[in-house]
Amino acid sequence: MKRFFSTFIALLTLSCMSAFAQAEIKFDKSAHNFGTFTESETQKTVFKFTNTGTEPLVIHQAITSCGCTVAKYTMTPVEPGKVGEVEIIYNGKGKLFGHFRKSITIRSNAKTPITRISIEGTMNEDKPKE
Repeated sequence: MKRFFSTFIALLTLSCMSAFAQAEIKFDKSAHNFGTFTESETQKTVFKFTNTGTEPLVIHQAITSCGCTVAKYTMTPVEPGKVGEVEIIYNGKGKLFGHFRKSITIRSNAKTPITRISIEGTMNEDKPKE
């Protein structure tokens, strides 16, 4: 009985300790405004993030809200205290002109597993060549 109780307490302690050890993601900014540009100008920005947790951070997916936006992200685990990045590329060629706002959903193993960042701007039509 003592052995069972000791084993139970040891397992309970380990599971409680591992519940507190997690990765945490903190972005330097949550939104980026490209301003005004023409449809032939591809826009790029980088969102840097820090793992403020105690375990390695792994990004599983970066899901964009449309096909005009592409997300590239750090594929290797980001150790505690280290920095990773998510690069966003917006190509509005052939899309509607005017103001836009797109969201990017980041899925990771962080304490908060889903984080959203966004881009916006105003895209104008290319001026016809005369």
